[in-house]
Amino acid sequence: MGLNIREIVLRKEISFSELKNKIICVDAFNTLYQFLSTIRQVDGTPLMDSKRRITSHLSGIFYRNIALIEQGIKLVYVFDGIPPEAKGRTKEKRDAVRYLAKARYEEAKQSEDILAMKRYSSQLTRLDDKMIEESKELLKAMGVAVVQAPSEGEAEAAYLCRIKGEVYASASQDYDSILFGAPKLIQNLTLARKRKTFSGFIEIKPEMIELEQLLNNLGINLDQLICLGILVGTDYNPKGIPGIGQKKALQIVKKFKQPVLIFKSIEEQILSLPEEDRFNWKEIFELFHKPAVKNEEFKFEKINEEKIKEILIKEHDFSEERVEKQLKRLKNIAEKNKQKALKDWI
Repeated sequence: MGLNIREIVLRKEISFSELKNKIICVDAFNTLYQFLSTIRQVDGTPLMDSKRRITSHLSGIFYRNIALIEQGIKLVYVFDGIPPEAKGRTKEKRDAVRYLAKARYEEAKQSEDILAMKRYSSQLTRLDDKMIEESKELLKAMGVAVVQAPSEGEAEAAYLCRIKGEVYASASQDYDSILFGAPKLIQNLTLARKRKTFSGFIEIKPEMIELEQLLNNLGINLDQLICLGILVGTDYNPKGIPGIGQKKALQIVKKFKQPVLIFKSIEEQILSLPEEDRFNWKEIFELFHKPAVKNEEFKFEKINEEKIKEILIKEHDFSEERVEKQLKRLKNIAEKNKQKALKDWI
């Protein structure tokens, strides 16, 4: 669920080397859910420790981020705070989807349909407070900076990209950062480097979306892009306006230009929506236009090997041999950075 404007978004493939020494603000919740839904066992169940506690997110944090840190990328994970009241509708719908998925997963399990089990199980997992806090602890122990947003993580990431010159881009699989005004959005950053398809494995590369270039290409401004997002559906109004897809929404915002006139033109369609899907466009527009954000400072801590071992090996039964191997990579990275800093100072 969430904003989908993929068909009309101009993007370009980039290499990981282009992000060397760049600071990237990562949408933490989006990325952790990505780990939970993709890092799974053959039957679709998430990775778990001996106490049946889910560890897919910790695996993703540790192994995927080390690969990025090794590329010289400086990561800042931005966590969601208190969600806007309007997002409650989305939560209710997601809970309903999970309830249905749970029933279908049990049916698939009874009939031993592994593919169906895998499909429905990915819709069941949710982050709890314990998982979130442990994720923050592991990230900090790895030398990754952590920021707690006052509200939406994507809004805070976009804000930090705009006001802090040292922050290069925001990273998320969703497009909301663009509506929040992020100058650059990177997708596929934390995905596995290869994806299995019916015809074999394909390489997954990061993709960059630049806001100014996107707006110029579409011939609209940011306010019109926000209106376009509301028409097709955001987290605050998931269903948007039925019958209005991305291309039609683009035609509407270009024709009527101003937000008031844009929504005046489809007023009847909004009023004809079922009550639970009806929305106040002004309220949603303001959430994107003036989100709750703050100028949060962040710092990159020193690597804490003992804390990493405590979380992964002692607490969650990760392979000591595999963890030690990755820690060696982290230490080598830290040593190279130390030598480079010394060389630059001299």
